[in-house]
Amino acid sequence: MSLVRSLWWAARTGGRPPFDTAHLKVYYPATAHGDDAERLAGVFPPAPDGMPYPVVLFLSGINVGQDAYRRLACLLAAGGFAVVTFDQVAELFGGQYGLTPGVDVDAATPRTYGTRPTCPAIPALLDALARLNETGPLKGALDLDRVALGGHSAGGTVALQSARFFPQVKAVFAWGTHTMAATMLGWPAGTVLPAQVTCPVLLGAGGNDGVVDGSADRYGEDPATRRDPVTRTFEEALPESPESGRGGDHLLAVYEGANHFAIADPVDPTVARAFLDGPASRDVLPQFGHLVMVFLGAHLSQDHGARAALDGFDGLRRR
Repeated sequence: MSLVRSLWWAARTGGRPPFDTAHLKVYYPATAHGDDAERLAGVFPPAPDGMPYPVVLFLSGINVGQDAYRRLACLLAAGGFAVVTFDQVAELFGGQYGLTPGVDVDAATPRTYGTRPTCPAIPALLDALARLNETGPLKGALDLDRVALGGHSAGGTVALQSARFFPQVKAVFAWGTHTMAATMLGWPAGTVLPAQVTCPVLLGAGGNDGVVDGSADRYGEDPATRRDPVTRTFEEALPESPESGRGGDHLLAVYEGANHFAIADPVDPTVARAFLDGPASRDVLPQFGHLVMVFLGAHLSQDHGARAALDGFDGLRRR
């Protein structure tokens, strides 16, 4: 595995202080020289091969800390990507506060959906990364014209609902994510909202996702009788495959024996809704992480080898 290091950064995301700041962690491929700067400050320069790196901006699930995604971030950074996670404490709903990817609830109503991103934090984070790219150890190391949005749970939902508003976003991937619309926002029961994407999408899901099942009443459904929301999102919410009319650019990967928090490691049992989740019988994060890395290589890096490898994956549904 290549050497991976990380550094911290921050972004003002709007809103009322003190709930207006995101704290970012940027993982990147690094190189070691054994000099005094490394020994005294713990700062390693970026590896020159592959610079500037395509950027993966990862949006966490509600009340899931960014360190839960460290293993996934390191897998992707070792593959030549700069991976950005963040923590932001802000209002969730009903006066509650917690960790959030940043959600504009008003942008998800029948009156406004599709007119603006449901994740207003994205432009602030991209602006902060542009500043980081101008100075310090990562100067010139980030290719902000080649960006992927990744997400878990609600973070994946807002990624799907926001991507097309940012032309630098060339791919989206998510785990345990769907675009079912909450009835409390005024949508009819069972509504699947069209994803706001113009790029390839990879959806991953566990066959034993207790959190998605435990949320069915939000969408006016019975978990015992409804169709899987992730599969419905893949079939109903995504536009026609965007690249050259060839088809097959959108992918769905379902892993039996995996659950909602399969890519979040470890899960903090004191927050979030991990208590709803089904048991996991295997660790699918390395397998899914490899799939994501190949997917991003094909669509962010235009790597012909990655494209050939992606076409050769078995067990995927393609659109």
